[in-house]
Amino acid sequence: MDDKIEYYLYHIPGKKIGVTRNLISRVVDQQGYNLDEIEVLDQSSDIDYISERELELQQSYGYRVDRQKYKDLYINKIKLNKMKINATEQTSTFPVPLSKLKGRLMDEMGKEWETLYGKFQVSKHTLDWLVKNARTSMYDANRCYIYNKAFFEKFVNAKKNDYNEYLKQKFNQQAEANENRFDKIRDWASNRGLYDKGDTKTQFAKLMEESGELARAVLKDNKPEFVDAIGDMVVVLTNLAYLGGTNIEHCIDSAYEVIRKRSGKMVNGTFVKDDK
Repeated sequence: MDDKIEYYLYHIPGKKIGVTRNLISRVVDQQGYNLDEIEVLDQSSDIDYISERELELQQSYGYRVDRQKYKDLYINKIKLNKMKINATEQTSTFPVPLSKLKGRLMDEMGKEWETLYGKFQVSKHTLDWLVKNARTSMYDANRCYIYNKAFFEKFVNAKKNDYNEYLKQKFNQQAEANENRFDKIRDWASNRGLYDKGDTKTQFAKLMEESGELARAVLKDNKPEFVDAIGDMVVVLTNLAYLGGTNIEHCIDSAYEVIRKRSGKMVNGTFVKDDK
């Protein structure tokens, strides 16, 4: 999640050069200028760069140069006004009036707090929702709150559901891809007449041949030949199963049903099943 803040270096001709995170709030609402009365000289998410650039341009344009960098003023402001969010079972309350919530949350970008529903965070992803769904406290007009469960359902639980759905889709895609692989092998074999003219005995002989190739690859520790031999054996086993009146998928599923509950132990590098 990208939570970088964009800083704007603005110029009010004949008046000043300054930096803000919100042109509308700072220049229009607070200073009373229209946007067509100012110009944006630069913008960046790098507060160090924009702070140095502000002083440089103030001097270049002949304005009074600020004594402190914007970065230092910004950090000091945050330290002085650090917001404490009060979380109860039902709500999270912010110590600011609703009208000032967005600005304060922007100052607290990245802030996290604990609730009974888990850890919540102020971020670009959650900011608009927090502002839109906050309500003024009925006990104090200078405070506002959100319902924790609503935030949880929107961001925390939804993210888990999205991830679970992603895993489900990934699994289905993989299963479909595996089935398609075997279908492609059978199509390949059918188009070449292997099923019309071949039989289980010739395919078994071919399997033993490929088994020998695999043995040589293992003994020589040859990775490319190792991969090639296993792939060839899967192809042969797919065709062998088809010629034997079944399919490779059924054989794999049947074998897994037998071994999935099997217990045992490793002995000299081999799994030895328990006697029953």
